[in-house]
Amino acid sequence: MSKSALPRRSVIVGAAATVVGWNTVGRSWAVEAPDPEAATVDTADTASGAASGADALARPPHLDGTLVADTDALARFGGDFGHLVTAAPRAVLRPGSVRDVATLVGFARRHRIPVAMNGQSGTGETAELESHSSYGQAGVRGGVAIDSRGLDRIIRITPGRAVVEAGVTWAQLTDAALAKGWMPPCLTDYLHLSVGGTLSVGGIGGGVQRYGFQVDTVESVDVVTGTGELVTASASANRELFEAVLGGGGQAGLIVRATLRLVRARERALVLNLFYDDLGAYLADQKKVMLERRFDLQVGDVSRNAAGTGWRYKVEGVVHYDGTAAPDRAKLVRGLRCVAADTTFTDQTAREYAYRVDAFAGFLKGAGLWSQPKPWMSLFLPASATETFMREATALLTPEDLGAGLLLFYPFRTDVFTRPMTVMPDESVGFHFDLLSFPFPGADHAAALRRNRRLYDRAVQLGGKRYLIGAIPDVTHADWRLHYGSRWGRVVAAKHRFDPAGILTPGQGIHS
Repeated sequence: MSKSALPRRSVIVGAAATVVGWNTVGRSWAVEAPDPEAATVDTADTASGAASGADALARPPHLDGTLVADTDALARFGGDFGHLVTAAPRAVLRPGSVRDVATLVGFARRHRIPVAMNGQSGTGETAELESHSSYGQAGVRGGVAIDSRGLDRIIRITPGRAVVEAGVTWAQLTDAALAKGWMPPCLTDYLHLSVGGTLSVGGIGGGVQRYGFQVDTVESVDVVTGTGELVTASASANRELFEAVLGGGGQAGLIVRATLRLVRARERALVLNLFYDDLGAYLADQKKVMLERRFDLQVGDVSRNAAGTGWRYKVEGVVHYDGTAAPDRAKLVRGLRCVAADTTFTDQTAREYAYRVDAFAGFLKGAGLWSQPKPWMSLFLPASATETFMREATALLTPEDLGAGLLLFYPFRTDVFTRPMTVMPDESVGFHFDLLSFPFPGADHAAALRRNRRLYDRAVQLGGKRYLIGAIPDVTHADWRLHYGSRWGRVVAAKHRFDPAGILTPGQGIHS
């Protein structure tokens, strides 16, 4: 195969090397160095490829973007936000089009190369761009990572609807929608995450009580399946694929474009913080205000009390409004058993509330904690067992476990979750237990992972489920079967139909 026959911009492996194809014997990108003394990537595999003859080399596909294998790119895509797992790919695709993703996946299927999409999200500074999986879920050891930032177009925003590519962040969509008087109904707390990334796992935020996950607000998706086919899927067309990819952990296909519902934007947000020292009162009031639909958004968290002797619980409720028609504050807290003297109200713009986490993230970055290992864990508990679980969990957790982080803890109605892959406890009301720890340097991360496993096992014993981003070690085939329950057969069938070579998103570890 002559070098001149290769698409020059398709594959780049550093300035000193020229890619001549995929080495099917050594299973790496084969490169040729113009200078024998020059440093190259996978030189051992290059020699193997040369020895095996031209038949061992598969021509890389023509791409609108680039396929790179420089050291910096491989290192950046080898980790994630959790900084607990390293799984370096052999190459990174920076797509110039949706077609590139389909082309690359088709090539990867033929050669059994694992592939995963990676949002590499953040506020835009290169040093902080990373996948927001926390335990290697977006990793693709020895395969190809697809940088979805190459797919960052907001295609159109019309009344009640947005069409975006997978690499668009929720921050970008929020600002573009607000400019036209609209808003995504359910936003993640931290907005600088890619649309495709959160839709692949569910996408949770304060609007969950009314709107479900972000996947529950999706009208259609364009998906590249594991066969390299680009398919548009919705509830009325290609429904099996539609339901398999929304919250499906990237097992049946890679989301490259989505059509999302929007709601009318309101101008302002009145934010209430209600504090409780008694867990039972907190749980009762959280369920009460949710079922009464007293707030537009409703979350809550758990932190150490001022004396450091126990835990304190907070309800955070938000009411959106326009103009000067502010809600009646007394009515919003009527009949609740919170500590009245500690209740606070904050009136701000709706956009200020949407971006509320940015200041906290800035503090963590300034303190050097953003890049520390973070053993996060996210669980969904049946309401009937929540108090039991929470009392056991708070007896186990220490201030060091949280570090500078927090523990989110709030209710939801399970009937708002409409996508089959986002499994929930078998009760009408559940609670979200979201351990977002930011440990200080020197923390024992192995011990934290053992603690996560212990809490996960207890939650499952009580009828709980997990969210796919969590850092839970040693998850087995039996664990996944138990997690999906009666839907396990659908998981297996979708994997076999849409990813028959089993190349997509291996970092999730979903054994089917």
